[in-house]
Amino acid sequence: MFSLKGKTVVVTGGGRGIGRGIARAMAQAGADVLITGRSPEPLEETATELRAMGATVGIVATDIMSFDGIAVVVGAAIALGGNGYIDCWVNNAGSASAGDVGPLMDMDERQWDAVVDLNLKWTFFAAQAAARVMTRGGSIVNISSRSASQPCPMTGNYGAAKAGVENLTATMAVEWGHLGIRINAIAPGVVLTESSSAMTSESRRRRQIETVPLRRLGVVDDVGPLAVYFASDESSWTSGTVVQVTGGSRIPVGVLTYLHRMNRDAEARESADG
Repeated sequence: MFSLKGKTVVVTGGGRGIGRGIARAMAQAGADVLITGRSPEPLEETATELRAMGATVGIVATDIMSFDGIAVVVGAAIALGGNGYIDCWVNNAGSASAGDVGPLMDMDERQWDAVVDLNLKWTFFAAQAAARVMTRGGSIVNISSRSASQPCPMTGNYGAAKAGVENLTATMAVEWGHLGIRINAIAPGVVLTESSSAMTSESRRRRQIETVPLRRLGVVDDVGPLAVYFASDESSWTSGTVVQVTGGSRIPVGVLTYLHRMNRDAEARESADG
């Protein structure tokens, strides 16, 4: 079950983090995998790992935030596999850098556009480009976030963009279903990646773990198997759904952290006034 042998899969942002885990899972399931990203070095590292597993792998170092970049990826993916087709496209590229988030009251247009364009606008246009060449059906997998369905203090533009991704996932599933194209989304919780591990203090990590019933944070290999399912023929009657991969967590850690800080600051002001 869940064999992807003979299928061609595109993973955007496939050189690092969750994208690398998804690319690895796709290769393990037998797919030919094209990975994209802005930086060639992590793409080469990932490709070397996957090729050592016996996979056919292509890389395209480009900016997915342009129609030209998307077109290059589409062409390379069609040329990669033996079937001259794209069977699955995974929209994983997305992030929010520290300089692009902050309090909504202080957020400027540049910050808003930087996050919403990457995570929503270009996710849509990449999906559209993939759908236009899926003339005999296929699967599109959007990587959302649990931030899409809960308050996101200090990262409100990111949460709003991911909420838009989930709405688009449902709408695309309706509009493109008659074409045999399935669109689903995965919404991970806190997943440890190369970058997040370096930025997360041990005390913060402990607070995060306390909100997870399964008593651990996610790793990139927790997400890949679900993406494989969505790419496989076994999910042929699954479309328009969002699956949360959160270890069972229902508590928004960001809200708790924000309220803790606000209460601390309020107490400090009251003490100073008194």
